This record gives sequence, structure tokens and C-alpha cells, in this order.
Amino acid sequence: MTWTLSPMPSATPNPSAPRIVLGVAGGIAAYKSVELLRLLRDKGYHVAPVLTPDATRFVGAVTFSALASEPARTSLFGDPTTPIPHTYLGAHCALVVVAPATAHLIARYAMGLADDLLTATLLATRAPVLLCPAMHTEMWEQPSVQENLATLRRRGVLVLEPEAGHLAGGDEGTGRLVEPARIAELVDKIVKGYRGALTGVRVLISAGGTREAIDPVRVLSNRSSGRQGYALAEVACRMGARVTLVSTVSLALSIDTVNAIEVVAVESAVELHDAMLKRSPMNDCVIMAAAVADFTLKAAGEKLKKREGPPELHLELSPDVLADLVAHRPKGQIIVGFAAETDNVVENGQLKLREKGVDLLVVNDVSAPGVGFEHSTNEVILLEPASEPERVSLRSKEAISWEILARVAALLPPRAP
Repeated sequence: MTWTLSPMPSATPNPSAPRIVLGVAGGIAAYKSVELLRLLRDKGYHVAPVLTPDATRFVGAVTFSALASEPARTSLFGDPTTPIPHTYLGAHCALVVVAPATAHLIARYAMGLADDLLTATLLATRAPVLLCPAMHTEMWEQPSVQENLATLRRRGVLVLEPEAGHLAGGDEGTGRLVEPARIAELVDKIVKGYRGALTGVRVLISAGGTREAIDPVRVLSNRSSGRQGYALAEVACRMGARVTLVSTVSLALSIDTVNAIEVVAVESAVELHDAMLKRSPMNDCVIMAAAVADFTLKAAGEKLKKREGPPELHLELSPDVLADLVAHRPKGQIIVGFAAETDNVVENGQLKLREKGVDLLVVNDVSAPGVGFEHSTNEVILLEPASEPERVSLRSKEAISWEILARVAALLPPRAP
């Protein structure tokens, strides 16, 4: 019998190889990080391991040093070759991937703490960051953990959520670290420019309630604040999309998206209609989150005087923006509509879904507490032509946006990284 030995990855640094900082936090899944390290080396990456002190309780630093491109680091201090290791690592890498990312590590990163080498490196880098959480189900489902992850996502951090399966305690549930092969595949995509499930997708979003002029002073409008549309625009941007936002309101965009989102200001239903129809052909997805007035009127040229009594207002139907978008949609475009209801929510939503011919309809009961107009929270039902309704429980409009856009990403055709 002849034995053939596979060549070990060379420990000689390759200056041209993309440098990956592999962070390992203190969880039982740390043993899988050894396999991830091997896979990344096989792909030609220069891998620099950084272990938290707790991680060394599960897997020794010597194991990582033996397989990596350079010795594993475990401390901010004591390295004579790199006196300031966190700034060096943060400035000289294509990606920081943390696998496993524990609840403790996630909380410290979200708070901006730098009390060990790994968290200091995370704060010192401008490279993309990928967190691969692993923890017990009850910890994963804790609101504090989810809020910390939402904060980090808002800052542009990529999160590869854990899988369901056998856990360390012998039971089953969600919290299992994604298999190393999947993490390595995602690393490849991120190094090539991937920033989320909508990377490279062009998304056109409308926001706010239209304002129909009665005279130069007064308008007919509705209660829409525009918050859901703005949240959708920001989340889509963080998921990698190129976003155009057509809005009747001017809200502040967050610092990480303000320069990336194109904002087009409009006021009336006609202006919104024209702006959306003009830009729709250049976009892969259109999301009509704006509340368009059903009726408009011919405005008086001068301010109407109260002393002359109540004016007669002759209302006319506004243009049906959503219907026209569907009628003129280019091949393959995904269109998402919104429906604000107060009764028979699902039934009315299903009717609008059929009438409008959209791919996804987001319905909410605006009479429910904390839902819809003027609130920072929302609760919606997602309707698709061939699927059962999916209720998304009351949560922030940003969190609602993640759910909507995850569905959009699933509807879009596969794209090359």
C-alpha cells in the first residue's frame, strides 16, 4: 500500500496573499476554528489568528500557530515583534472574521470595549468584519444579544447566523456555529466585494406621505412619517445595495449611509409617480413604502380666505403609482407594495396582492398599538402569491426592514459574488 501525504500549507508568508485576521472567542465551538483556519490556508489566504484568553481554555494557541501563516496572538502586550499589535492587525488585513463569536464578545464589541487583543483589533480596523455567532439557544434568543447584533449590523458588520442542530449541552436548538466550509465560502465572497445579500442590487424605495396642495399654504396629506421607507433604505444599503430613495419627507440618514444613498425630494402624488417611473427601469427592485394620496385636486393660485367660508374642493383620483410600476416593470424586476389597513387585514391584503400584481405585499394594521404611522415600531404581515401569510411581530422599523429585505433577497435571481 502506498500512502500519499497532502502537502501542509507553507508557513512562509506570501506578501501578495490577502491577510485574514481569524478571531476566536471562548466557546466550545472554538475547535471548529482550527478546521476553518486550515480551509482558509488551503485557499491561499495569509491567516493571522487572534485568540481571547478564554478561547485558550478550549483550544491551545500552539495548535493555531502550527497551522497559521504566523504565530497566534493572545495578548495586547508582550510581543516584541509587534509593539502595537491591534493597530497593525487592523490596518493590514482584508477581513476580520470571528468564529465563534460568543454573546460576551458580541456585547463588548457593540459597546466599543477594547479590553483584549481581539476587541481592540475589531475597533482598530476599517476592513470588513464577519461575526459567526455560536451559543446556546436561550442565549441566542435573548433580546440583549439580538439588540447588540442589530447595533453591529447598523455599523456595517456582517453576521452569519448560527444553525439549528445538536448543541454542547446535549440538547438541540439554534446556536450551532455554521460549518467551517460555509464560513470559508463567505470569506471568499467578502474579499471579492460582497457586503450582504443585496450586494450589487439596485433598489428604488419611496418614503413618506404625499402632500396635495389646496392653495399655496394648505395641503391634503396623511399620517405617514416616512420612517419605514428610510429604515428600508438604510438596511438595504448595509446589505450591499445601491439605493435611491424618493421621499416626501427629509429625515436624517445615519452616518454610515448618508453618503451612499441617493435621495430625491418630491411632494405630490404626481411628482412621486413621475420620479418613480423615471427611475424604475434602472433598478432590480422597487419598494413602494410611501403612502400615496388616493385623491388630489387643482390647487387655488392664491391663499383661500377664511372669511369667504369653506371652499368647495373637487377631488380627483391620484395616479396609481404601484399599478403603473407593475405595468411598466422590466423583466426580472421585483416589486414590493405596502398596504395600510384597519380591518380584515389579511383579506384586504390578499385582495390588493391580486389586484396589484406585486411580488411581495407588506400589510399592517395601522389601528393597532405601536404599529404604522408616526411610530418607531411596526408589525406587518408578508404576503406572496404562492405562500402562506407570514406575520412579523412588533419590533423596530429597522428590524422589520431586515425581514422584508431578506425576503426580497430570496426572490431575486442568484448573483455572482
